[in-house]
Amino acid sequence: MKVYLSELAESKLLKISDYLLENWDLKTRDKFIEKLSEKIKQISIQPQSCPKSSEVKGLYKCVVTKQTTLYYRISIELREIEVITIFDTRQSPENLKKDIK
Repeated sequence: MKVYLSELAESKLLKISDYLLENWDLKTRDKFIEKLSEKIKQISIQPQSCPKSSEVKGLYKCVVTKQTTLYYRISIELREIEVITIFDTRQSPENLKKDIK
């Protein structure tokens, strides 16, 4: 299935990437991008391989790192997966609900 990022997910990815470059280094940022790419490939092949989100109905939850989780929805009819957001798990779950709405 085709996987694409929503505007919100793209924005969050840019913020995470900038944060990693500013506070860590290029190697750390590249390692994160590699893990994210692996997870996106995984869900493109097996869309239901991650658990359904208990926080937001209708979404799946894919842990990328201990600090980062991506949330996505599957459209069987369109044969595509939309990554809704990339969430920093150190935040309150209430922030996730605000992001999604």
